Amino acid sequence: MKNTTKKTRTQCGSGWGKPAGSSCRNDYILPQDSGVYWCESREGATSNSITLTVTGGSVILQSPVLPVMEGDDLTLSCQSKPPSNLPAAFYKDGSLIRTESTGHMTLHHVTRSDEGLYRCSISSHGESPPSWISVTEKPTTTTPPTTVAPPTALSSLHLGFMLLRYLLVFCPYFISTLLMVSLYPHRDTGSDLAVSMVMTPSTQADQGLDDDYDDVTTEHHLN
Repeated sequence: MKNTTKKTRTQCGSGWGKPAGSSCRNDYILPQDSGVYWCESREGATSNSITLTVTGGSVILQSPVLPVMEGDDLTLSCQSKPPSNLPAAFYKDGSLIRTESTGHMTLHHVTRSDEGLYRCSISSHGESPPSWISVTEKPTTTTPPTTVAPPTALSSLHLGFMLLRYLLVFCPYFISTLLMVSLYPHRDTGSDLAVSMVMTPSTQADQGLDDDYDDVTTEHHLN
């Protein structure tokens, strides 16, 4: 689509250009083709618009058609017809920037302050029509938030197994300890212990030995 000084909102193929899919080609342009161009989707979404200037003069300023990203380099070329090797002077918003002997000027790491209306001139050839240079802000990248994955079924099963093993190993020990502590105060002290002696019947050999001891008489003679 384009808007010009003569026609408003005309589509590619309707008296200008040749549509080819998502492109539009214009092989022969005239000064009246100068204007604002943009494209639209079937759903109605529109792109950023650009301004194209077609001049019949002998000097033109070649500049990027699309907006320049902030931080990128911008190169402008000043060309004449017929071509010449003369120096070119570059202007921004009517003020001289500098003169380049090569006819090319590069602005490094452009910022939003570099946005404006540019033109160039070549001695004895004339000056170019002004061209608007747009500088867009560089999009900021954001770090996606870190998400914690929920525990899987395998980890839950492992946790249940560990809990069961803990119960089987430590619960009996804990119960036995409680029983020992609860019974300890009811035990009798050493002084109250009853001592009992069990007399076992003497055997026949023991009785015979006692009889022998009864029959022995010891005599002592004194000189």
